[in-house]
Amino acid sequence: MTNEPPETSAATYVEGATRDIADVAAVEVITTSAVHLMSAAAVKCGLAEDADQGEHLDLDEARKLITALAALVTASAPDIGNQHARSLRDGLRSLQLAFREASVIPDAPGEGPGEKYTGSVV
Repeated sequence: MTNEPPETSAATYVEGATRDIADVAAVEVITTSAVHLMSAAAVKCGLAEDADQGEHLDLDEARKLITALAALVTASAPDIGNQHARSLRDGLRSLQLAFREASVIPDAPGEGPGEKYTGSVV
């Protein structure tokens, strides 16, 4: 147990975390964020391997995550380079198609999640 007041411990933690994040390249932060969005969207589209079919299906939540991912990928692509952007675009497109497949009432072309940033996937 430490004798430091709680405020000091929190300040020390924040200072350490800030130093750690300062050493990470922007492309790494962007791609890590994109992977987190992709993973969450995949689960919400019902694509989790360890779940019963549709157990986590929540297309409203998936739509929000896919749209956020599309905005991030589209906005950051010029800065992160083609190699990183290509893989993120491929993953995004797969999620957009999985969303369409899981939807009972399909969106019109160009109206699916993230398609205002990427264009129609059909």
